[in-house]
Amino acid sequence: MSDRLKVDRKFVPLLATFGVFAALYLYGFLQYKGMRQPQAFFNLFINNAFLLITSVGMTFVILTEGIDLSVGAVIALTSVASAALLENVGMSPYVVIPLMLLMGTLFGGIMGAIIHFFKVQPFIVTLAGMFFARGMCFFISLDAIPIHDPLYRTMALSRIQLPFFERAFLSLGAVVAVVVLVVGMYIAHFTRYGRTIYAIGGNEQSALLMGLPAGRIKISVYALNGFCSALAGIVFSISLLSGHGLYATNVELDAIASVVIGGTLLTGGQGYVFGTLFGVLVTGLIQMLIQFNGDLSSWWTRIAVGALTLIFIGVQSLFSSDKKKRQTMARASAKEPNSQGEIAAGDRLTTDSA
Repeated sequence: MSDRLKVDRKFVPLLATFGVFAALYLYGFLQYKGMRQPQAFFNLFINNAFLLITSVGMTFVILTEGIDLSVGAVIALTSVASAALLENVGMSPYVVIPLMLLMGTLFGGIMGAIIHFFKVQPFIVTLAGMFFARGMCFFISLDAIPIHDPLYRTMALSRIQLPFFERAFLSLGAVVAVVVLVVGMYIAHFTRYGRTIYAIGGNEQSALLMGLPAGRIKISVYALNGFCSALAGIVFSISLLSGHGLYATNVELDAIASVVIGGTLLTGGQGYVFGTLFGVLVTGLIQMLIQFNGDLSSWWTRIAVGALTLIFIGVQSLFSSDKKKRQTMARASAKEPNSQGEIAAGDRLTTDSA
């Protein structure tokens, strides 16, 4: 019976994240009347749609033992560039949106290529990418650019009614975020591409020895993350109907925190895209609880998220050290019979020669 109830250790971080979310939501449900409405739950998806999109891309990067500090700047650059093209150039949104997605994909792919071919640390390359993207924002415009495009305004005001929930709805951006989440889960867990990403994050040298295209996969992962960042920038600009170089400040840190709280190891090779969803929801829920409280500063969101991130990193470190100890013990136990066999063979040789 105990064996049946035993939970696989790799699921413990995910279950811990879900437990934190459930406990926080239960507290809010009992403490505040507004939290008892179904719309309060769906508002977590509406308010954090862009963060969920970019966090899915960040999950793939961290699974390969990488990091990307440029996602917030790419979101801001996408919002400014798309607003400038729509308002100042008069370009059609049907051209602007694919162009922005292509820009984000190329930007991420170039950073991935530099990381792979020049063997530069991802932290340095993406930090430079962050500075470049922020600088390009203010090169395009020093001020905020409002968006008056009819299609953007229609998408911003659209509401998707949910079945089984009276007067509950999702925004178009939230629906896009959910679609990105589902596609990300499928890619990560049901495709050869996803299995290769896990293999590279677990041990890149072993992946190379198995003949896996580690370099090409790493470049494509950064390109995928750039695509997600640009898509998050489009969703962000639609929700605010404007673009500005100061938008999405520190979003890269929020995305990394959401991925870590969601149970993905910073050392790569282990984690779940589904866990990232709850990492984002925990971040949004903390902010919602502070808003319902009304007496606390918004900076308490940063404090709480920072504390949770440190706790989850500590738990991950304990699991990693314990895993290494078990692997070392397994190797030692596997070598013992071989060494005994070698000694026995040596004894036989000595006896025969005598």
